[in-house]
Amino acid sequence: MSSPLCKQDFEYLADFRYRLRQFLRFSEELAQSHGITPLQYQLLLQVQGYPGRDWATVAELAERLQSHHHSVVGLINRCESQQLLRKSPGRNDGRQVEISLLPKGLELVEKLAQAHRDELLLLKDLADSPSPDLLLNIQQALKTGK
Repeated sequence: MSSPLCKQDFEYLADFRYRLRQFLRFSEELAQSHGITPLQYQLLLQVQGYPGRDWATVAELAERLQSHHHSVVGLINRCESQQLLRKSPGRNDGRQVEISLLPKGLELVEKLAQAHRDELLLLKDLADSPSPDLLLNIQQALKTGK
């Protein structure tokens, strides 16, 4: 059983949630200012960022987005109608659908991901904790009970 939380544990957790919410609000507003929803940005990011290849299946994307298969299909269809991505039959299994980015989607996700990286670096620099790595500080603090 873990040790009880102290006041500083709550402060670390609250600060982390605050900074996470700041980042998420930034992300939501940025996506919307570029004509897509935050979830569409997340989909494009997961396709481009899928480990080891530049495409992903619908099932893989549903897992990465922590969403239901049918919801991701609808999201994919909306992105396809905006010419951000394409669907192709599976290379090894025709029952699967592979999702890959079209040039317009790739250009958009690159622009948005760069802005997200810059914002994360800014939030890291603004951190008041002993080290700018909030996640590591929280993890270490909770493990040690300090």
